Amino acid sequence: EWAVVTYLQGDRRRALEYCARLRQGSPGDIKFCTLQAHLQLGGDNYYHVLARIFKLVRLRTYVEIGVETGESLRLVEPPALAIGIDPEPRLTHPLQANQRVFAMTSDAFFASHDLRAELGGLPVDLAFIDGMHHFEYALRDFTNLERYCARDSTILIHDCFPMDRVTAERDRRYTFWSGDIWRLIVLLRKHRPDLRVHIIGAPPTGLAVVRNLDPDSRFLLEHYDQLYKEFLSLDYSYLDEDKEGKLNLVPNEWEKIRMLLSS
Repeated sequence: EWAVVTYLQGDRRRALEYCARLRQGSPGDIKFCTLQAHLQLGGDNYYHVLARIFKLVRLRTYVEIGVETGESLRLVEPPALAIGIDPEPRLTHPLQANQRVFAMTSDAFFASHDLRAELGGLPVDLAFIDGMHHFEYALRDFTNLERYCARDSTILIHDCFPMDRVTAERDRRYTFWSGDIWRLIVLLRKHRPDLRVHIIGAPPTGLAVVRNLDPDSRFLLEHYDQLYKEFLSLDYSYLDEDKEGKLNLVPNEWEKIRMLLSS
């Protein structure tokens, strides 16, 4: 409670100190983790950033991996076509005529469906990867999505700016959990320098924006096993110095976000 009160009083530094102390006894407490994330990153929650992006980008097609309750999927308004992929969707709202959800894993979907055909022959304009919190799943999702994109398409990736080692472990121990998606960002920046990769500092765990996509690239697919081994062995301590620089964090400010999407 003191952390919240101090935050509301405008003392960000002391509120962060309270959060750090409280998390020593309860590292994964959702309330204190969420507050700490907002204090460290600032700006709108990622969901609200998504909503603004949907309004900015002239969407014809949208693909979301990891639908959960469908809150973000329902933001896509017609005539844009929206496809969601999730093995266990828990939709809280009925789907609209422009929205479809495939209740299967993304691996199974891409093995059995032609995404371009499902989108009426159009490429993917915008995609959002928010599925399993293990980097190799996100790597496969990115690889599969990119081949259906165009040069000016955008792929967004959630949970890529971890708070700390505890909440970035591969085995989930707490409700607040980003997993090791950060490894994918490091991988793309190292092995795909042709891509423009930035992370918006949107609470609670960052939102990556990947642009300048190349649907003809086969590097990630052809070197998947090698890349998986290389980056699975990369310890979290790699981020101990200059995490913001290594993950290319940009401030959660709308004008900067708008420039990322229009460049």
